[in-house]
Amino acid sequence: MERIKPIEAKDRIILALDVDTIEDVIKYVDLLKDYVGFFKVGLPLFISCGFEAIDVIKQHGGRVYFDGKFQDIPNTIAKASINLLKRGVDFFNISSTGGTKMITNTIAECNAYAKKNNIEPPIILAVTLLSSFGQKTLTNELGVDINISNYVLRLSKIAKEAGLTGVVAPDTDAAKIKKELGEDFIVVCPAVRPTWAIVNDQIRIVSPTDAIKAGADYIIVGRPITQAVDPTAAAKLIIAEIEEALKENED
Repeated sequence: MERIKPIEAKDRIILALDVDTIEDVIKYVDLLKDYVGFFKVGLPLFISCGFEAIDVIKQHGGRVYFDGKFQDIPNTIAKASINLLKRGVDFFNISSTGGTKMITNTIAECNAYAKKNNIEPPIILAVTLLSSFGQKTLTNELGVDINISNYVLRLSKIAKEAGLTGVVAPDTDAAKIKKELGEDFIVVCPAVRPTWAIVNDQIRIVSPTDAIKAGADYIIVGRPITQAVDPTAAAKLIIAEIEEALKENED
């Protein structure tokens, strides 16, 4: 657990690499590896560049968070997850709605692979609910007639009971998740936007200050850094905001 817990403020930042070329991956890793904790490889980048994106990040001194939101039959997800371990991915996520059997099978197969190959066991998170979802979508389209916050907590409990390390969840639920499931249960907060950044396409957004004060261990930030005129300066502003929030938490 210690290897994935953040030490410095910068370690709490997961930079979403919303790019399409290896050249851009290299550019941002070389520019920002000293100012962020992890680089997020999502589906667009992975489809565009494949495992080369992960390999390049590792080769240039960065750590990788793979955001695949895996959901399929248990055997398929276990095999896909093992392929991430083979590439040295530091941690990744699967979908909590894939069910307990999918989750437990993935953990068991990954742990067995890690033991056999004498490598660190994987850090696996569960995605609870996409940040583009609101209560209306949850109820009217998915037919889930539960308060959205209670639904996120229910999915988090499923993840914890199945043996996962933590969840991807909004700041509004972080404190409740920590209270119910323990301080060691990791919470990664997506859709983080500093007050000086543009909202774009996500409904449930939050500032770095709000996320950290709510108890998030990590925040996922993308365009506010990568699309800034000076990405390094933008990252430093977010680091300063995190440091201030951590101080306020201690007071």
